[in-house]
Amino acid sequence: MLNRRQLITRTALASASVALPGFAIAQANTTRIVVPFAAGGPIDVTARILAEAVKGSLGTVIVDNRPGAGGNIGMSAVAKAPADGLTLGVATTASHGINPWLFKQLPYDPAKDFVGITQMLSVPNVLVMNAETAARLKINSVADLVAYGKANPGKLNYGSGGNGSAGHLAGELLKSQAGIFAVHIPYNGGNPAQLGLLSGQVDFNIDNLATAAANIRAGKLRALAVTTAQRSTAMPDVPTVAATLPGFEIDTWWGLVAPAGTPADTVRKLNTAFNDALKSADVKTRFAQLFAEPTPNSPEQFDDFMKRERAKYERLVKLSGAKVD
Repeated sequence: MLNRRQLITRTALASASVALPGFAIAQANTTRIVVPFAAGGPIDVTARILAEAVKGSLGTVIVDNRPGAGGNIGMSAVAKAPADGLTLGVATTASHGINPWLFKQLPYDPAKDFVGITQMLSVPNVLVMNAETAARLKINSVADLVAYGKANPGKLNYGSGGNGSAGHLAGELLKSQAGIFAVHIPYNGGNPAQLGLLSGQVDFNIDNLATAAANIRAGKLRALAVTTAQRSTAMPDVPTVAATLPGFEIDTWWGLVAPAGTPADTVRKLNTAFNDALKSADVKTRFAQLFAEPTPNSPEQFDDFMKRERAKYERLVKLSGAKVD
């Protein structure tokens, strides 16, 4: 039973919602960015940076974390959302490059259920060795690693965050292009894989530069090369794998997508707002702290990029033999 004061308060709130329709409209027009991973990680952090940066042009933008199933749960929610430009999702290397070939069935179609808004960023991966192992085996470069692998077949091993992970697939590409064999040791996540490398359980990993940087600078890991086509501005002295193995190129990326059918003018408005934010000095500075480089582009360019990534990872997943279900 409500007392008199509670009744008065409830009546006043109801009256306010009727008297202030603009408030209800503002709530209804809030833009939501679905992040298909848990709060606190780099994808979540960068989404929140952008949500703050575009509030002047788009108004209130909130981040909605929907983790699970390698990003599939969150992306499924975006695919099923109204195509009104108010629900966006963060498409990743996993959700739109790897998962279509890793899972027998996805709850979304990465090619048909989304329209690109813009790529957000690219984070280099880096080929790293345990520093003591590198010194013992006299490996100081990718060429040294390849030469050792050819002279000692099956003696090298490498770790990753799990079967079908980006690190696993990058390792298989390295083996294929270099013509060497190294035993893959899958761990349950990126952090355990890094610990395995630091403890000397494995010889090398291909890890995210943001994750590996602190241990590289501390001398615990030796950076042999970055996996991007160009050197990283964060570590310009580290060469590329492609300098030794031409055509080798893998990085970690993510970007914004909307449900298919979102009106073209709405897509353009969103693209302009987020690209302006990505080009701002503040966002560039904050992304640099995560070793991430903003990569704004057009919706058409991002759609084409994701199409090429799917084709690339189809080959790599088949090469690895990895399956999740």
